[in-house]
Parts: sequence; structure tokens; C-alpha cells
Amino acid sequence: MLKALILAGSGKNDKLKEDKETPKALIKINGREMILYILEALKKLDYIEKIVVVGPEKKLSSVIKNYEVEIVQQGYELIDNVIKGLECFSDEDEVLILTSDIPMITPEALDDFVKRAKESDAEFAYPIISKEDTERKFPGVKRTYVKVKEGTFTGGNAVLVKVGSGKKCLNKARDFFIYRKSPWKLAAILGIPVVLKFLLGRITISEIEKRVFELFGINARAVISRFPELGSDVDKESDLELARRVLAREVLQ
Repeated sequence: MLKALILAGSGKNDKLKEDKETPKALIKINGREMILYILEALKKLDYIEKIVVVGPEKKLSSVIKNYEVEIVQQGYELIDNVIKGLECFSDEDEVLILTSDIPMITPEALDDFVKRAKESDAEFAYPIISKEDTERKFPGVKRTYVKVKEGTFTGGNAVLVKVGSGKKCLNKARDFFIYRKSPWKLAAILGIPVVLKFLLGRITISEIEKRVFELFGINARAVISRFPELGSDVDKESDLELARRVLAREVLQ
């Protein structure tokens, strides 16, 4: 059995807001708050036995009151919210951590990632999706991509982590969270040899994993997913329009 943690914090740097009072997680897409799409996908996974949501407690409570979830008041930064959320679980638990801005996520995408992650026997598993798969599913979508020897990938918005291991490395990994959408800054943290290979597109996934272990002492694995929904977060107006079109089409099918 797994636990789940949804990061629904409202940050000052959020670019996408209906108004100053509406957290991103509660922006409506086709009449439903964004976070509800994530909760519905999790509900269909019968091995998720506990869900914790970290965010603005008062605003979330009225929207998700019909779901069996624990709500934790958000902190100041993303990593603070991760720490707050992980404190709700025991060190022996495995937790699926998701952001609240991936409304196109499906149970199939999550289940596929979880199975592949568990097969990797990693303490920290992170999905990556190829540029080809992303553009095939969502033509014209704009994402941040990184070129490695195995191909060109974008990162996902979920991780599977062993809680005890995650707690140990979180403070060390603070810069990774801060710069999670800036590949060049992430590469700089990894060291000059890695940066050079990164610039040339010659670094391998296993080399990055090895460097992460050296820096943080955690067995991390990149999990190649064929589901672009994992990497398709809603950060800007064009993302919002895409989500509206895709989800409206699914309702009609």
C-alpha cells in the first residue's frame, strides 16, 4: 500500500491566478477546481490508503470536504510544504508526491509510473517523458527539455519516495527544489564535469543518478514514462487552455 501527498501550496511567484484570492490549485477548469482532477485520479488507485494535501487550509477545506484527506497548512516555500507533508507519514512509508497543477493526469499514468518506480527499487524515483511522446500527445505544447545521451526529456510532476530517505536529504536538496525548472542551474549544482557533458548532450541518465547519490546519499532513479500527462503542468494561460480542451474532449468521449 502507498500513501499520497498533494502539494497545493499557493506561492507569491505563481504566474497563473484567477485573482489574488484564488490559489492555483483552486482555479476552475471546465467548472471543477484543478485539485479535484488529481484527487479523482488517486481515488481510482486501490492501493492508495492515505492522502495528505498541503496548502491554504481554509480555502481547500470547503472544496475537498467530500474527500477523505488530511489537510496541512502550507509553509513559505515548496520544500517546506514537502517537509510538512512527509511529517504526516512514518519513515517506513512510501509516498507518491504530486503537484496540484496536473489536471490531465490519469490513473493509468500514475499506475504505470508507480509500477516502474517500484521495479527500480529506488529510494527516490522521478518520471521523465520524451519530447517525442509529449509533442505527439499534445502538439505545440511548450515545455522545458533537457538533452541527455538517451534522448531529450522533460521532467514529471510526481515522485515516489521512501519517507525516511526523503527526510534525510531534503534540506541538502533545497536548491534542487528552488531550481527544479532551471536545467542549467541544476547542472551547475551537479559539478563542472557534469556541466560540460550536459552542455554537449553527452551525459547519461545513470551518470546523473550517480552524481545525485554522491551529493545527497540517496538512491535516485529516473523513470522513463510514456505518459505526457505526468509532465504537463498548468503554469501559464496556454497550459490552461490546453487543459480545458483536453478535459472537455474526454468528457465528450
